[in-house]
Amino acid sequence: MKYVFKGNSIKEFSKLPREIQAHIKEKLEFYLSSSSPLDFAEHLTDFNLGEYRFRVGDYRIAFDVENDTVKILKVGHRKDMYK
Repeated sequence: MKYVFKGNSIKEFSKLPREIQAHIKEKLEFYLSSSSPLDFAEHLTDFNLGEYRFRVGDYRIAFDVENDTVKILKVGHRKDMYK
């Protein structure tokens, strides 16, 4: 599986500190390299954010899955994510 940033998610991601960006990338690579990456994801009830989310420490990655691609829709700290 591969991932792509959609909409404002790349801007949100680039505003994060470099060490957080590296940690998020590392976790995404780990999750997506497994045989079933959705085992690490939580299903969201508010589909405005996306269908699933990954948790990386205090940060959240909201995404949808389409074919073999994870489309990242929102990246942010957990306190700001669901506002």
